[in-house]
Amino acid sequence: MKHDLIVFGEDWGGLPSSTQHLIKQLSLTRKVIWINSIGLRQPNWSLHDIKRAWHKLTQKKINTKEALQSAPFQTINLKTIPAPKGRFFRWVAKQLIVKQLKPIIKKAKLQHPILWTSLPTVADICGSLEEANVIYYCGDDFGALAGVDHGVVLEHEKKLIQKSDLILAASPILCEKFPQEKVKFLPHGVDFTLFNQPIFRAKDLPNDGRPIAGFYGSLSKWLDYDLLNQVIETNPDWHFVFIGQNELPYQPILERNNVHFLGPKPHHQLPRYSQHWQASLLPFIDNDQIRSCNPLKLLEYLATGTPIISTDFPALAPYKSVIHTVNSINEFNTSLNTIQQHWLTLNKSESTQQRQQQFNLIKSHTWQAKAKQLDAWLEEL
Repeated sequence: MKHDLIVFGEDWGGLPSSTQHLIKQLSLTRKVIWINSIGLRQPNWSLHDIKRAWHKLTQKKINTKEALQSAPFQTINLKTIPAPKGRFFRWVAKQLIVKQLKPIIKKAKLQHPILWTSLPTVADICGSLEEANVIYYCGDDFGALAGVDHGVVLEHEKKLIQKSDLILAASPILCEKFPQEKVKFLPHGVDFTLFNQPIFRAKDLPNDGRPIAGFYGSLSKWLDYDLLNQVIETNPDWHFVFIGQNELPYQPILERNNVHFLGPKPHHQLPRYSQHWQASLLPFIDNDQIRSCNPLKLLEYLATGTPIISTDFPALAPYKSVIHTVNSINEFNTSLNTIQQHWLTLNKSESTQQRQQQFNLIKSHTWQAKAKQLDAWLEEL
């Protein structure tokens, strides 16, 4: 019996998350209604939050034609209270959501729908949409995640765990948080073809003959900027490229002539960069959030065959044999030097062997393979 899906996730159309990848695959054989993010914290008076709130309040319930073309299913914007505190406001938020969604769900004529949520704040909605089952997909430690009302979200998560029929966790450490009879380990996949198939070089990459070390993703609290700044300072013969949004109120990376901030790029354009720089970077700090994470970019980096330099964290374990794992500035500098020497001497046989080792480790971990496993679990509900 195929279950249709009512999915509460992040806003559709940003950088693809694991939920977006998985649901896009599942939507090939079932109906899906996607509800854009209802929030993990209450907004403040920052310009970012004011713009986001205005966008949410003024958009139609169903996204524009342009957005619908990018999503293979119906996407919904709700008017509600993000991460509500207190019994009354939680009740109000629930009534707002249920009143908006019930007519849409009824019109869609979903078959035995499963309520899928990546957001703990959906806990109060469970059981109100005539769903057959509830799935909680957990990709982060919400007790450690930056930019979240931890107390409120964890209170919601506790209730969601009780209401869930199946919990999917993206890392072994996250699995340990949940009742073992409910949880299954579902590591991230990768769009192997997108990142592995050769594509032409981006025009805005530096091109003066020096090697390039690159990172894509937001500049947030979980990067080790002290390490990065010292490595950048001691390696003027390398370019350092950063792709993504700066989410901090200041510039954490020193501005130098070998540092390049290229801003956010569409996900499908990232291989134009990561295939053509000489080292991919994962310079994370060591904290609870990183110890629980399983970053999508790890497998995407591996799929390009480009050497990877990373600080140590648990999700690296299956791939350490092909990663330059560093714990100090000296180790980072040594890895850069080794990569540069191989690049300069064009050691093709060693480079080809390294690339093939990376491909072999992940080529079976496609999103299609993950969705096939997930589909079997859904049919058991």
